[in-house]
Amino acid sequence: MMDDGRISFVWLEITGRCQLECGHCYAESGPAGDHRRMQVEDWRRVIDQAAEIGAGMVQFIGGEPALHPALPALIEHARGRGVEVEVFSNLVHVRPALWEVFSRPGVRLATSYYSTDPNEHAAVTRRPTYERTKANIREAVRRAIPLRVGVVNLWEGQRSDQAVAELRELGVTEIGTDRLRQVGRGVRTGRAGLDQLCGHCGDGKIAISPSGEVWPCVFSRWMPVGNVRERALVEILSGPRTAEVGATLRTHFATRPRSAWPTRPKPLSAKFSPWKPPPPDHACAAAPDPRKRASSCGLKPRSR
Repeated sequence: MMDDGRISFVWLEITGRCQLECGHCYAESGPAGDHRRMQVEDWRRVIDQAAEIGAGMVQFIGGEPALHPALPALIEHARGRGVEVEVFSNLVHVRPALWEVFSRPGVRLATSYYSTDPNEHAAVTRRPTYERTKANIREAVRRAIPLRVGVVNLWEGQRSDQAVAELRELGVTEIGTDRLRQVGRGVRTGRAGLDQLCGHCGDGKIAISPSGEVWPCVFSRWMPVGNVRERALVEILSGPRTAEVGATLRTHFATRPRSAWPTRPKPLSAKFSPWKPPPPDHACAAAPDPRKRASSCGLKPRSR
């Protein structure tokens, strides 16, 4: 794992804030989250250091990265270093200025989609987001922005196959499927562990948290190898802790039975639980006027 201190891809988790509270969120993000300890200059420095050791692409994630006010500037900084950018957004709300940023060369989008049933979709995100996300997927396709969409199977009977078909009808050509990863709020039995990983953790890829922690990937959050606020990225990746974690991962993946490797996603034996609106005092409670609802739920999380 990264034994030579070189990487090709970096997840930059720039915020823990999100308008949604998805029941399977590995980052446990939500409206009460924040941008934590990493400042804009910290992220700029990390992008510079990643570019210097070979990173050809960064993915801005969260939380919802579109809620970070510095996202456009960070995208511009990465592109200035010749690094391609992907923004993994829930596509609940995209400001007009962000559409212009996303439309630039070398920038692409990714998002998640769960069902063709609005209520089933809301049962996942805990917000009535189906129509907004669908409309913004359509807008991204209209603008010819490269777009990748993932469909996650969470329970038996989920309309995930129909979601894939609908995405194709919308013009999306890059569609992936995945199973529930039992990390963060996704834990259903026991706790997060190596069996939840795909087998490519640290294979030229790393993730950096809003606090500066470096992980082999976004799912292996319990295996930090250092902190970019304390040491340069190249020092972390060539250090003893990274070597130790890399050896642990290699040993586990080498001995894992083939039957245990992720294949076609299988839903859990869970049942669909209808989404219920939050209480009236919640920041994202439905408002009678759609414009007021947009200002509270879909667009701006409650200030802390």
